[in-house]
Amino acid sequence: MTDSTTNFDAVPDVGAAAEVGVTDLATARARAQQLNDLLRRAAYQYYALDAPEMTDAAFDELLVELQQLEARYPELVTPESYTQRIGGYVSQQFEPVKHAQRMYSIDDAMNLEELDEWLARTEQALNMPGKVAYTCELKIDGLGIALTYQDGQFVRAATRGDGTTGEDVSANAKTIHDIPAALDKQGLAQLTHNGFGTSVELRGEVYMPRHSFAKLNEQNDEAGCAPFANPRNAAAGSLRQKNPKITAKRDLETFIYAIADDAQLDVSSQHAFLQWLRSCGFSVNPNARRLENAHEVHEYCAHALKMRDELDYDIDGVVVKVDEFALQNQLGFTARAPRWAIAFKFPPEQKTTVLRDIRVQVGRTGVLTPVAEFDPVNVAGSSIARATLHNLDEIRRKDVRIGDTIVVHKAGDVIPEVVGPVLAGDFLESHHRRPIWQMPSACPSCGSTVIREDEEVAYRCISIDCPAQATERLIHWASRKALDVDGLGTEIITRLVEQQTLHDVADFYDTLTLDILAKLDTGRSYKSDDSAGAYHKGDPIVLGYTIATKIMEQLEQSKTRGLARVLFGLGIRFVGEQAARSLTEEFGSLQALRAASKDEIMQVEGIGEKLASSVKQFFSVAENMQVVDRLQAAGVLLEQPQATVEQASLAQTLTGVSFVLTGTLQTMTRDEAKAALLARGARVAGSVSKKTGFVVAGAAAGSKLAKAQQLGVRVLDEQALQTILQTGQLPE
Repeated sequence: MTDSTTNFDAVPDVGAAAEVGVTDLATARARAQQLNDLLRRAAYQYYALDAPEMTDAAFDELLVELQQLEARYPELVTPESYTQRIGGYVSQQFEPVKHAQRMYSIDDAMNLEELDEWLARTEQALNMPGKVAYTCELKIDGLGIALTYQDGQFVRAATRGDGTTGEDVSANAKTIHDIPAALDKQGLAQLTHNGFGTSVELRGEVYMPRHSFAKLNEQNDEAGCAPFANPRNAAAGSLRQKNPKITAKRDLETFIYAIADDAQLDVSSQHAFLQWLRSCGFSVNPNARRLENAHEVHEYCAHALKMRDELDYDIDGVVVKVDEFALQNQLGFTARAPRWAIAFKFPPEQKTTVLRDIRVQVGRTGVLTPVAEFDPVNVAGSSIARATLHNLDEIRRKDVRIGDTIVVHKAGDVIPEVVGPVLAGDFLESHHRRPIWQMPSACPSCGSTVIREDEEVAYRCISIDCPAQATERLIHWASRKALDVDGLGTEIITRLVEQQTLHDVADFYDTLTLDILAKLDTGRSYKSDDSAGAYHKGDPIVLGYTIATKIMEQLEQSKTRGLARVLFGLGIRFVGEQAARSLTEEFGSLQALRAASKDEIMQVEGIGEKLASSVKQFFSVAENMQVVDRLQAAGVLLEQPQATVEQASLAQTLTGVSFVLTGTLQTMTRDEAKAALLARGARVAGSVSKKTGFVVAGAAAGSKLAKAQQLGVRVLDEQALQTILQTGQLPE
């Protein structure tokens, strides 16, 4: 979920939201909507992008809070609530596959008390106190997969997706060595009708062993590529490659543990089913056990927690299942999870170390983030030596000081976190401790004055010339949604900053040259001698003229992207893609926007006081205006671009009509839908208001759909959107 280059500002702060008091139905409804929004966003980042921005622990905390709210106010339970969904997303990258039956989520027990409550509740529901047997299995931290066999032959593999529909990854799954191409005859004999004429869907987890993960990151490092954050992300990214040859090189493995329909088997329990899977040739986790009572379940969980570091794969808990299939069927399912299974989640592993320093990291937006630096310590399988402290308020709340012995863990087994100081013992009596740490009054990178606005916890530097912000700003400028400079990635930009070629975004156009770029030392060296004697082992590898020429051509093309892209690319605080487009549509040029008053900027739909103030503040900084002037002198278009030939050929029949897109679309991405609407003159907003013309709702639409219904805004499905785009006509 994170790595050494993570921008700590990007991790959402969910703690403050969890403290919102709920005293009536209206407050509960607002809080439930907020929780649903946070959960859907986190799930999308985790399942669809393989780039989680929230820890598992934080996610579970929000989900539990939502469940408690809905238990207290049952009227909050709707089909759109995250408590009623299974989780996961289906991307547009692969063909969709409908599962034989839904792939459910599993409810969590965050501690032994919650596990005991589930055990007691389950046995009471079955009227079998103390007489229920369970199968316990290690909870593998990987990617869910469903394998379909027809007449015993492998025919398809699909990801879990949204639980109902997954992604067809058959070509990639065929490269995983422990997925059998055909079921063993001994296993086929235990299928009803001997397996012939029967399609069976088996389920499990794809994972990357720890030793393979370490090797992959070593290879990435040698190639100058960014490392994977953890084995789960590496496994997900490898299975969802468009090129199966890449998947084949990634050393993936599986553990299989479920079947879509147990009626297809001549076995009657989970434990017997696991034996059947082994007989068919599948990999089954060797640590699964059938246990006779709750006491043995406790012992199994305690043993699993102790052995987790000894394993060659990541686990984050134990899955406890009622063993007998007949009892499972008797208990049934809730809307999102089986009643006969629960996941006992491990608490984060904690270690003590000494806090040596608190240093300040300056992010792209100028936010100053204090970072704890401590003696290296091994936690959850890897060595850590630093962790974000988020902000000054958090440091004071935890009361951590330089020189303290501190407790650290990995939140969600991923993100390093300081829990707090160890205050026991004579060596840490209060009069021996150092003073409370203070945020610097000047930016540690450029010396500019640091500001802290009212009602904000963050301190920030607002100078565009700040060197610490330069690399992140430059990377953002070249990104796809900003100026879209293909080929100009993090590694190249970082090297150009290190050799002091680039300081600000204008340097891309009036300083960087083809020769400078072509001769750029990539930081890597040749590993062997060239037979022709052109280079020798240890010589630096330069970028070269072929790649440099393509990048320079891309930079030239980026000059024509227009004002909206420039405004977004400049990284003005609060100015996202939609706000940049709205400002461009209203003012037409940067000169007009620069001359506008704060009140005039606030008249633009969707622009509030904070955003208007931020824009005016940006234009008030002389260094910022010098960069803008240099961009203009270099030929960067600072106005709204003329319509392309394709756009010009389309009748602008949607001019002035505002759309909001929500949920997952099946025939196109939301970005593609947005571009198509913009091409016909429509406005595409990020939030629903009374001025919204239409809301287009795809699968898993949430709070925006609810708000549209509340305000009486017309809601369209994807088919209606396609009709509008094809005809240019709005529905009657």
